[in-house]
Amino acid sequence: MIIAMKYYAAQVQTLREDACIERIIKQLHGRQDKQHFFFPKRRLSIRRGGKRITELQPIFPGYIFVETEDMDFELISIMRAAPLFYRFLKSNQEITPLQGSDLQILKHFLDFGPVAEISKVYFDENDRIVVTEGPLAGLEGSIIRVDKRKQRAKVQLDFANNALTIDLSFTVIHKTGARGPAAEAQEKSHYDVSR
Repeated sequence: MIIAMKYYAAQVQTLREDACIERIIKQLHGRQDKQHFFFPKRRLSIRRGGKRITELQPIFPGYIFVETEDMDFELISIMRAAPLFYRFLKSNQEITPLQGSDLQILKHFLDFGPVAEISKVYFDENDRIVVTEGPLAGLEGSIIRVDKRKQRAKVQLDFANNALTIDLSFTVIHKTGARGPAAEAQEKSHYDVSR
């Protein structure tokens, strides 16, 4: 019998998400195999001191996620007792598993593992961004701004009834007009950067 696992979200102190998960896991005493905690990150390319470097940043600042078959009283008590914990979603009185678009957004990023790496893109003859692989794939309709110089796309998502705006890095693999048939075959969708 296959047991359906559910995903729950909790708000915790921003910049202390990993520490909160560590504290919760320490208190679980042998229950770690019954649930998995997630704090998805993205690799962001930034320029600092004239050099391009990458650093890890959260995708969902201030949120941690737990995948579990059952959000039972013991797990709820342990999580709520963590010093960096604020509240469950929907609320502490109505703890609800993620559903609909919230669940789709989380799973989209979880599919890339603990870190969403830099996407690969090219720009077509109309200067529209075309994503060939990476976390930007499938989010083209949510792109609100593209900065070619910084190699970043600003994406706006609706998560937990709030607008979540994050930057995702990309690297250009083909220049306009310089792509071959293989690149055209990989084309998934377009975003017009002139909008």
